[in-house]
Order: sequence, then C-alpha cells, then structure tokens
Amino acid sequence: MTDPDRDPQKVLTDEILADAERQAERIRTRAGRDAAQITDKAQAQADAERDDRLAAAHDEADRRHQLTLATVPIEVARMRAARIEDVLQSIRDEARRQLTARQGFDYRETLTVLAADAVSRIEGDAFVLELAAADAETPVADLADAVRHRVGRDGIDIRIAAEPANISAGVIVRDAEGRQFWDNSLQGRLARLWPMLRREIAAHVAPEDAETPTPDQKES
Repeated sequence: MTDPDRDPQKVLTDEILADAERQAERIRTRAGRDAAQITDKAQAQADAERDDRLAAAHDEADRRHQLTLATVPIEVARMRAARIEDVLQSIRDEARRQLTARQGFDYRETLTVLAADAVSRIEGDAFVLELAAADAETPVADLADAVRHRVGRDGIDIRIAAEPANISAGVIVRDAEGRQFWDNSLQGRLARLWPMLRREIAAHVAPEDAETPTPDQKES
C-alpha cells in the first residue's frame, strides 16, 4: 500500500533503483556462475592436454626404448661378425706367412703337384714352368720328369723357364706359345681357394656365421 505522504516521483525512483539492484545481483550471480564454468572447463582442457602430452611423451619414450632394444642384436651381430672376420684374417695371414716361408709341408712334392695340376688344365703338348727366384738355386733337373710322370701323359714336352717368375713360391705354367697360362703360385692358389676355405674354417669357428658373405668371398 502506497504511503499517501510520499512523493510519487520518489517512490517510482526507489522502485526503479531496487529493480536495477535486483537485476544487477542476478547479473553478478550469473556472471559468477559462468566464470566458474569457464574456469572449470579451462582447467579440464588443461588437464586433458597435460594428460595427452604425458601420454604422448610416454609413447615416444617407449618407442625410443623399443628402437634401442631393436638395435642391440644388430650391433651384437655386427661386432661378432667383425671379431670372426679378424680371426679369419689372422688365419689367412698366417697361412700366407707359412706358404711364403715354405714351412710345415714338403715343398718339392707340393711344387710337383702344383705344376702337374696346371699342366692338366692347359691344352697342348709343350709347356714351360716358371718358378720363383728362390727355386733357381734348388735342384730342379728332375722336376720336369716328375711333373710328366704325375700328369701321366706320354709325348709332352716340359721345360723350366730361364727367367724366374715374380712369385714367392709355387709355379706358373704356360704353353710354349705363351697363349695360355695357369697361376699355381702358392699365393695365387690361396687367393682362389680362400672363399671355400673361409667357409670351412668359419663352420668350425662360428657355425652360424659360416654362410655370412664378406669381401674376401668376392676375391678371384
């Protein structure tokens, strides 16, 4: 009930102000609620992004860990192959040394066998044996007869070359015209046989690596 003594203008103004205050309060309440929702949403997004980043970091760490583990057997195999190759190379070097020094075998018999083998690989009936310079000082007068006898062919002419061959041991055989020749020097024969010998040796040293190809296997 309106007080008759109050100024109507004042009453209207007070009601307007009161209504404005109520609306302002509602706006403040709504703003506070909206702000809280925005803050909660932002926090949830931040938490989600943090979790995503952590998950991605964990995934990346696991991926790198798996990659590292995957390289271990490869590196172990590489190191093992390198050690095996070192062993094989040392065996080959020692074989070269002993062949050059003519140690551990009957060199004269070996020379006869090598010469006969080379003669049997060349067509014709006349052959020249080229020996190492060191063999020029050893008796070789009966070498041609020994080779002829081992070849088992009658009517073939075998002579010893006047000039030594550029080899350390063994023999190089050519036909009389010089069109065909066969290198049966000890070093040359080792080079030809090494791929096969390497596989046989590797089969004893490291059976699982016996078939692993190496640069030596490409050597002619």
